[in-house]
Amino acid sequence: TCTIWRVYDQSDHGNHLDPQTTGSPVGGAGKASQADRERLTVGGYPVYSLYTRPQESYWHDGSQSGMPLGAEPQGIYMVTSGEHNNGGCCFDYGNGQLSRVYEGGPTMDSIYFGTSTTWGHGGGSGPWIMADYEDGMLIYGQSGANPDAVSWPQKYVTAMERNNSATFALKGADATQGTLSTIYDGALPSHWRPMKKQGGVLMGAGGDCCLSNTNMSEGTFYEGAIVAGYPDDATQDAVQANIVTAGYGK
Repeated sequence: TCTIWRVYDQSDHGNHLDPQTTGSPVGGAGKASQADRERLTVGGYPVYSLYTRPQESYWHDGSQSGMPLGAEPQGIYMVTSGEHNNGGCCFDYGNGQLSRVYEGGPTMDSIYFGTSTTWGHGGGSGPWIMADYEDGMLIYGQSGANPDAVSWPQKYVTAMERNNSATFALKGADATQGTLSTIYDGALPSHWRPMKKQGGVLMGAGGDCCLSNTNMSEGTFYEGAIVAGYPDDATQDAVQANIVTAGYGK
């Protein structure tokens, strides 16, 4: 079996993601993802996705290599799949605690994608784009459901989140066409202020996973970035335009 043993950071920070499994540089109780589960084309070129199933996730300690810490502002985007996800906890991409055990919020600043309804959800049957800050997920400015937040069942989905410890925003789009839609842009609830980010880079699991336990979630990661600072609307729009131009599935 061929597995994905490293996801390379293409910036100069060296925040490469390794599987949370025995024998990898980061260790853990999980498994590495099989490398050939999904073959697709992007701009006419054949590529493979990081197609994770339950117990599969990736992690890196980025606390000394450029990841935002404490209350520092942060922006995230990823391209994922509306056709491969579930309601398990938690298919996240973002910033999490270094211990990989529960420490309480807000030690995370991550974007979630899936059909979980435990802490909140949108309209329809999902999947939804939400923010995971530990001790709950947000789809708007308070815990609970937001029936006006749409589901994202498209094959390729752009999901974005930004947070400056006072406000946060969630946006989404079809990654093959169109522009971003704003899901929420407003105040961060008071009990998540200020953020307490620790700089652990996580993909496919929540912040309290998976040193000695495993995640129940599954999902697909095609591309993404975590950046220091609070990206403005123009920057996020430009990222979405670039993703569309790349030609997922074409």
